[in-house]
Amino acid sequence: MKSLIVLPLFTGALMTITAEASRIDDAARRVEANVIATRRDIHQYPELGNRETRTATLVAERLRALGIETHTGIALTGVIGILKGGRPGRVVALRADMDALPVTEQVDLPFASKVRTTYNGEEVGVMHACGHDAHVAILLGVAEVLAGMRESMPGTVKFLFQPAEEGAPKGEEGGAELMVKEGALDNPKVDAVFGLHVTSRFPVGMIAYKPGGMMASVDTLRIKVRGKQTHGAYPWLGVDPIVVASQIVLGLQTIPSRQLDSTVAPSIVTIGTIRGGVRNNIIPDEVEMTGTLRALDPVMRQEIHARVRKTAENIAESAGATAVVEIETGYPIVNNDPALTAKVAPLFARVAERAQVVNAVLGAEDFSFFQEKVPGVFFWIGTRPKSQTPEKAASNHSPLFFIDESGLLLGVRALAGVAMEYLGLSQP
Repeated sequence: MKSLIVLPLFTGALMTITAEASRIDDAARRVEANVIATRRDIHQYPELGNRETRTATLVAERLRALGIETHTGIALTGVIGILKGGRPGRVVALRADMDALPVTEQVDLPFASKVRTTYNGEEVGVMHACGHDAHVAILLGVAEVLAGMRESMPGTVKFLFQPAEEGAPKGEEGGAELMVKEGALDNPKVDAVFGLHVTSRFPVGMIAYKPGGMMASVDTLRIKVRGKQTHGAYPWLGVDPIVVASQIVLGLQTIPSRQLDSTVAPSIVTIGTIRGGVRNNIIPDEVEMTGTLRALDPVMRQEIHARVRKTAENIAESAGATAVVEIETGYPIVNNDPALTAKVAPLFARVAERAQVVNAVLGAEDFSFFQEKVPGVFFWIGTRPKSQTPEKAASNHSPLFFIDESGLLLGVRALAGVAMEYLGLSQP
């Protein structure tokens, strides 16, 4: 199987690359127990976005103990480690997100989270319901593996431990966008970036990826429909914004299903909340709706924005009401560089029991802000128990989300492997 990683890409380098791959695999197995222990510690003490102080302290201490140049306070609580190899070469960045979610854990584990805190003015439970605890533990394992290979390593590895992937609290900046703004990809300048995400969609032992658009852009939609209040028994004396809002919801659904070429890429317009009225027999003055817009094509993304505005405003006008549409731009499309993806795909095939190109998803990830600046590849690592069906597995963001920790080793092997593969490719 080891010969699979090099024959399509590296002529005359089979012995060297196979030896390096074997070193990475052996070192990854040695750190596996520590990776699992670290994941459990972080899982038990989760922190929300821009508040990851304990996690950041743990990360910084581990990096410094490995002799890795360490910078803290990036994008509030982010940490950057810089590992310089013994030979000149390019710079590759590896990213792990650190934040948890305002979710009360329901998984029966000895290290389950009991943490509670305040989020946007409400008391909430806190849980690593998306697996970022695993991402941090995996990347610390990768740091340990690569630190042991620094003398023979060409180039430099930057470890990006990022806060607030799930979004910053109201009124705050955060996440990958702020890290980029504060120079996380500079000094030294990064040439390529890689990241992974654990998921219950796929079983332990599987890597899933896709060249091009892999995860959607995400924008927040808010529509205020203004009518004219009146008695519920005499609707003709007013303008009913509830009926108008209902017509707008139905009209918006025709945008992805009837107005856009669905063969180009999937898209979605979802209304998640509708608020209006205070009493059963009063037609209110105003209704407010909020929703999410998702796209996998940048041109289509802008077209959706224009069509949402036109649809809402015109439907409202036809009924004598008004509609004010606000669209808050969120994360860009996770766009895996096709050439870079093709170069690391053989590595995926070697380290995983199964490596597979999969369909894009309409979920979003702010890893895309890094990819807007440099070529990058983002991929999935399966952490669903092999005995469990996809239908039975709780999804990411569920209070029942569960990680089979035997899948973390693959994350270390894959992320360390793509870093060394890229740095090896950078040599003349």
